[in-house]
Amino acid sequence: MIVAGVWGALAASFLLMGSLLAFAVWIPPRIVGLVLAFGAGTLFGAVAYELIAEAVRLSVTGVDVSLGFAAGAVVFFVGSVAIDRIGSDDRDPDERGARDASRRGLALVLGSVLDGLPESIVLGLSFVPGAGVGIPVLVAIAVSNVPEGLSATLDLVESGVPRRRIVRLWLLVTLASGFAAAFGYGVLGELGTSVVVSLDAFAAGAILAMLAESMIPEAYESGGRAVGLATCLGFAVAAYLPLST
Repeated sequence: MIVAGVWGALAASFLLMGSLLAFAVWIPPRIVGLVLAFGAGTLFGAVAYELIAEAVRLSVTGVDVSLGFAAGAVVFFVGSVAIDRIGSDDRDPDERGARDASRRGLALVLGSVLDGLPESIVLGLSFVPGAGVGIPVLVAIAVSNVPEGLSATLDLVESGVPRRRIVRLWLLVTLASGFAAAFGYGVLGELGTSVVVSLDAFAAGAILAMLAESMIPEAYESGGRAVGLATCLGFAVAAYLPLST
């Protein structure tokens, strides 16, 4: 159980790595957009080849896949609406840009949580003592989490959030993901495949909603037309990784 929690925290720690990278190195906005698009492509691949594919394979009727997917999308939508209303009564035009950056950053954080926690629980459920965790799986998580952490951090910094607070936020997400993996392995593992189906589908719905609303638009705004190629490259990497295990 402890080992599963460590692996879950390690997978989520790439969000923190992306945040620290944003602090350490100045990256041109165009490069940020391309990196973000590459991460979005890997997430599209994760939805197609890992989450939904696994949920459909384990499901009996497919209804639980549809309901879980819809629930993930709705939860992200509701959370995004709540974030959008933060400070919406402030009409000072000088602060509009900072508010928009804050909302983009918080939307990416919300997407990371709604994606990362179910994914960590599934990681715990699939953990086999002594078998280890495949390196390609960790690589897939890394190449999607680093751009998420990087972009969200840049937006939060632009909106005036202190760096120490941002680091604490990502540390909290990392610890929560470790706990979720341990919980999945030690508690939910006794409940059968229906839990895996629902969690996979929920994470897929949340990811797709986040990509459409926040990640892809921001990538295009910063990176221009080339984000299409970067997204396809990320998807190709995500498609290859399961075959390399």
